[in-house]
Amino acid sequence: MHSARRLEYLQAIGIDVWVPRPGTAAAALMPASNALPAVEPPAVEPSVVATPAPEAPAIATPVGAAPAESEELEEQWEPLRAEVLGCTKCSLHTTRTQGVFGVGNRRADWLVIGEAPGAEEDQQGEPFVGRAGQLLNQMLRAIGLQRESVFIANVLKCRPPNNRDPKPDEVAACMPYLMRQIALLRPRLILAVGRIAAQNLLATDVSLARLRGQVHTFGELNTPLIVTYHPAYLLRTPADKRKAWEDLKFARTVFRRLASQES
Repeated sequence: MHSARRLEYLQAIGIDVWVPRPGTAAAALMPASNALPAVEPPAVEPSVVATPAPEAPAIATPVGAAPAESEELEEQWEPLRAEVLGCTKCSLHTTRTQGVFGVGNRRADWLVIGEAPGAEEDQQGEPFVGRAGQLLNQMLRAIGLQRESVFIANVLKCRPPNNRDPKPDEVAACMPYLMRQIALLRPRLILAVGRIAAQNLLATDVSLARLRGQVHTFGELNTPLIVTYHPAYLLRTPADKRKAWEDLKFARTVFRRLASQES
């Protein structure tokens, strides 16, 4: 990604950057704003392993899957989607407008998992729309990813009334759907956004602060999982956007290392 374009994304996220002054050494620069801690961009923008999906992306075979197996996996997506949209396993189906299955590239290397649909997601049938979705898009772009190149889903497929926290029985009813999505997708890396998503995925009550900055694993395939803040939280607490940026850079580094090991 071009450095100027990347700086625009960082500024959109709310991360202040170091702005060069003509004829001034980098060490003597002052941050453009004191609102948040400054992040100095690298002199040379590193390449990102994950390639944004082209306008008409071809379906790629997931790691370790033969072409015939890939076709078989693809055929399982629509029945699973229909099952999710018609689900009545918990009481949330009585209050939802529609189920929110997930969206994105079904051969994505990155899987982003949130907590549950909100009001706008419930209306549109797509995860992470509205202001939180716009911020998530900017967060992804800041590390060289497009929304269309990743897959985005939630732990819950239906909106809890008034956006309350999911109940254990609701998570238990919905988790098998997410597990099947992961089995079909076979992502190289999972990005869990928000405390509730992270705690449910990792089956822990450890705080988000303690879960950040580590490579966790999820499921039978021990898929690497990185934890960061939910975009909705960052909109309410912009001072933590710099911490989220550190999480994103960490996730990108982990992904690059995984890709280099597989090549």
